Amino acid sequence: MSVRLKAYEGCPAAVGGVGKDRVNEPMIRHWCEAMGDTNPAYAGPDAVAPPTMLQAWTMGGLSGHSGRSKAYDELFAVLDEAGYTSVVATDCEQEYLRPLRPGDEITFDSVIESVSERKTTKLGTGYFVTTRTDVRAGGEPAGTHRFRILKYAPARREPKGPRSRRPHPVVNRDNAGFWQGVARHQLLIQRCGDCGTLRFPWLPGCSACGSLEWDTVEASGEGSVYSYVVMHHPRFEAFAPPYAVGLIELAEGVRIVSNVVGVPYDEVRIGLPVRLEFARFDDEDGELVLPVFRVLEGGED
Repeated sequence: MSVRLKAYEGCPAAVGGVGKDRVNEPMIRHWCEAMGDTNPAYAGPDAVAPPTMLQAWTMGGLSGHSGRSKAYDELFAVLDEAGYTSVVATDCEQEYLRPLRPGDEITFDSVIESVSERKTTKLGTGYFVTTRTDVRAGGEPAGTHRFRILKYAPARREPKGPRSRRPHPVVNRDNAGFWQGVARHQLLIQRCGDCGTLRFPWLPGCSACGSLEWDTVEASGEGSVYSYVVMHHPRFEAFAPPYAVGLIELAEGVRIVSNVVGVPYDEVRIGLPVRLEFARFDDEDGELVLPVFRVLEGGED
């Protein structure tokens, strides 16, 4: 199997691809709003696109691209036929060669760069497939995007009895300090050590000035509902839908996603004042402490 898959390395995945939209200000604005990136370089008459948008200009959207190669389709057909029918994106790498500016026409070519040996992961057994996309703007090299996925056969899981297991956060070196604060019933916000900009969620560098220096400030706990959704589906073992999930704007100016408690889900409204509290959950994986936000008494009126 591995030998057969290796034969696809170096084959084109897409040739002569053309971005569905030129680089444009509305897409840049929407991206920056979604990411909370207020860098002034991305607005105004001399604006450039955020470098990390490189892949966005090559994506086909819901309708997809029509330029995928025969080799690319064959590779995935071989994996599907062998039972590796599931897919998950694992990581990407980008290299930037020149800024992208509104009006640039994006063209690109993609190649199947590598197919790994068979690997076993917690999700299941499968193969990592890496494609490399060379992006051009106005015919000039603009950047390279490597995208890696795992095509796998899902691992069989033994059915378990009913339980109320709350999902536990993934703690890594970038956010460990935040979760340590939560365990102490503190909601910590990162503060740039150079420009003083507050940021949340936690990131290794400042989105305003790029500095890697930072410290923390403790949130006062006061805030309001900036936006919210009511979850009906999908159903999870630890939750009883419907329930409200809010985007909370803290008094310090940053926003956090959390549960809104203290009123029925259908009484949550934008602008409701809320106050931080910490909820404890016990399950077979041990104690879990999470920040939630309770609507202040009288706030629902």
